[in-house]
Order: sequence, then structure tokens, then C-alpha cells
Amino acid sequence: MSHPASGLVVQTSGLVHVYPLEGHDVAALAGIDLRVDAGELVALLGPSGAGKSTLLNLLGGLMRPSAGRIWLGPHDLGHLSEIELDELRARDVALIVQGSDRNLIPELSGRENVALSMRLASAAVSEDVDEVLGWAGIDGEADLRPADMHPATRQLVAIVAAVAGRRGLVLADEPTSQLGPDGRDRVLALFGRLSRERGTTVILVTHDPVVAERMPRTVTIRDGRIGGEGRSGQEYSVVTADGFLPLSGPSLEMLPPGTLVHLREADGRLVVEPVEERS
Repeated sequence: MSHPASGLVVQTSGLVHVYPLEGHDVAALAGIDLRVDAGELVALLGPSGAGKSTLLNLLGGLMRPSAGRIWLGPHDLGHLSEIELDELRARDVALIVQGSDRNLIPELSGRENVALSMRLASAAVSEDVDEVLGWAGIDGEADLRPADMHPATRQLVAIVAAVAGRRGLVLADEPTSQLGPDGRDRVLALFGRLSRERGTTVILVTHDPVVAERMPRTVTIRDGRIGGEGRSGQEYSVVTADGFLPLSGPSLEMLPPGTLVHLREADGRLVVEPVEERS
């Protein structure tokens, strides 16, 4: 079941989000510059409280940023009204919250959930429910209600229902957190097929190192900033727009916080030299 690319390009510039908390402000995001190309499959990593879910909610238009800009395809979210944001989500953006049962109507079977989502989707392209369920690897359990399904099947149905109408962007919060290894693999395989075969852009939040290892690209959020990126298992630091370069792992051990460094060019390479302060 192959379709032409339909994914949305996602881009943010100087994204900041501040939460008021007990008389003072807490910055959940402190300047995120990010680009995800159409059809990319990307995982957001980082410790709890780093800002991953906040970023996901901002990309979905569920919250307004304190500063900065977000583009989904040609749409600048800051210029859209609440009604226009609702229309954009109905047409182009699939939001999958943590816990598969929260994404489905419990009184309906899996097949009925998917069929209803297809009818409600603002899309010119219609799809056959059985064909889509088969393409996603969902068998006879599709006729069960969500509570009676295997957890992995329930999550697969939730994903299929969310992307009904060929939405160009999937935002998923911890989609494998309640699954065993087999269920996790089935869900990751479906996200991979959405990316490869339908050109859908997929951004997911995960704490699972196995999920992270299998992603073609990872983005690590630390203290509200992009602290690093991974490509096919190789980790890289990322220089931000304001010149900030986060360090981690062995690099941070060699250059602990407060270290003075001297930067110089040598034979076309940047050399970083720690400076010993004299008392």
C-alpha cells in the first residue's frame, strides 16, 4: 500500500516556553532551533522535565510558545487562530497521547474507531478500512473493543485511527512505554512504514534506549535546549543559533562546568584547549 510523499516539514526558531510556578517562572524550553524534513522519523530523548512533551505539544498547536516561531509545512502557527489550528490538526496533524486507550473510543471496536476517524478526517482521499488495517498488520482483533485487545494491537489501531486521511505529521508521546518487546517492535515497524511508504513525518518522545537505537535520527533535549543529535547510532553535539555548544559524556568529563577553553584554528580544524588558571 504505497503512497506518494505527503509529510510536513517541521521547523522551529528560537522556541521558548515558560511556565508560571508558585510565584516564579520556569523555562521548559530555552531556545529550540529544529528542522525535521518531510518523511523523517525522529525520536526526542532526554530526562524527565527536559521539555520533550512541551515541545511535542507546541508542535501540535496545543499550546502557544512564550517566544519563537513554529512552521508546519507552509503554516506559521503563530499566525493561525484557534479555529485555524483546529482545522490544521483535523487535516494534517495526528496527535497520539501516552496510553493507547486514551486515543480510542472505548464503546467502539477497532474497526469502528478507524472508520469513524476516516469519516471525520478533512481529506479529499478516501481509503478502505480493511485495506488500511491489513496494511498495518492488524488482524481479527480489529473487531474487538479496545479493552479486549492485546496492548500492542490497541496501540496499532490508535496509530491507524490517528493518521486517517493521510495526515502529514504524527506526534506520539511515549507510544511504546506500556508494551513488551514484541509489541514495541510492531509499533516501531508501523512508524517505519508510515515514514517510508507514505512519506509521513513522525516525531515521537521516548525514554526507551532500544527505541532510540532503532531511530534513524534522535534529538536529545537537556535543560530546555537541544543537547545533541544522533544519526544511525552516532552521537553529535549541536551548535545552537546563539553559539551555545552543549557537551555530554566523556567530553563533559574532560571539560567540566566552569572550565575556560581557548579555541583556535589549525590546518582547517577547530582545536579546543583547556586553559589552566594561575592563582
